[in-house]
Amino acid sequence: MDPINIIVCAKQVPDPEAPANLHQIDSEAKTVTIKGLPPGINSYDQNAIEAALKIKAETGATVTVVSMGSKLSQSILRKTLAVGVDDLVIVDDSNFKDLDSRSTAYVLSKAIEKIGKYDLVFTGRQASDWDSGQTGLILGEMLGIPIVNLAGGVNVEDRSVSVKKMIPGGYERVKGDMPMLLTISNEVGEMRVASLKKILESRKQPIEVWQSDDLKIDTQALKPFEILALTSPPSMKRECRFIEGESPLEKGENLAVALKKAISK
Repeated sequence: MDPINIIVCAKQVPDPEAPANLHQIDSEAKTVTIKGLPPGINSYDQNAIEAALKIKAETGATVTVVSMGSKLSQSILRKTLAVGVDDLVIVDDSNFKDLDSRSTAYVLSKAIEKIGKYDLVFTGRQASDWDSGQTGLILGEMLGIPIVNLAGGVNVEDRSVSVKKMIPGGYERVKGDMPMLLTISNEVGEMRVASLKKILESRKQPIEVWQSDDLKIDTQALKPFEILALTSPPSMKRECRFIEGESPLEKGENLAVALKKAISK
């Protein structure tokens, strides 16, 4: 069997584990920024990378990661090389800022077409910033290849793919031929941790950086993600009071008085 070529689409997102007090919401500009923490790779896309690396270990496949957006961090995306990805392609252009799902899929399809030969395309089931869960499905339609959503496990044998598709209360086993696009769920496992040696080596590894002109993209066809309104969540501040009293009965009476005052305000 010829070596398998796997392309994984990975999105740079704000750190989803950032505490609420670090989020800065600008209602007028309709933006959310996280103070003091760098962005990261979408967690479901990390699952997709891990699924690809498992196939690489079993079959000797070649794994290429593609990430698109505006003002992407090369140092963060190079972590994919450190864990075992063969090639990294960054598609970075000011025209790609905050695109909707269809426009994102369009740009990714152009990048994949430029890469050329592929057998499997993996995306995360959804992104942790907007949770739309649409880009992977639209991308498969644009590429004109079969799609299996919510893959919790992938096995490759010869030119066929067996997918453990997650459904409520269990899973289905779906089989098909390559090429195929899978949206990967977290059941495949977390992305492996890179060694310090691999991290240092990844800093020297060459990467491809493309812009809209390199992909011959019609920027007029791109549409930004439209936010109608963005407001801060309601305050979760709580006040704790200790009810004093000489006996449990007195404490109960004092509690009743305090609750009555609070309700009457």
